[in-house]
Amino acid sequence: MEGTTCIFCANCIHCKLVPSPAEEEGQYRLRVRCEKGKWRKKLGEEKIYKYFTVARRSIPSCDSYEDMGESAEFMKDLRTLLPTTDEIYTT
Repeated sequence: MEGTTCIFCANCIHCKLVPSPAEEEGQYRLRVRCEKGKWRKKLGEEKIYKYFTVARRSIPSCDSYEDMGESAEFMKDLRTLLPTTDEIYTT
């Protein structure tokens, strides 16, 4: 990680995609969470993020970070493939 100013959470093995219930039964939205519990609100509750914003989530350092490969290439591909808005999926 020499020469980098931040790490991208989306490139970490602990960044997990999870379904989150939508307004109507049988529908859900995709969210991401840190499996190691590193994303917390001010009062300590777990923070989850919208899937389409995960490529913007970066931090200066993390003691649980485990990269999944070449960050620059992965992040470029992810930004291309991510939806541009919060989408609703049906089960």
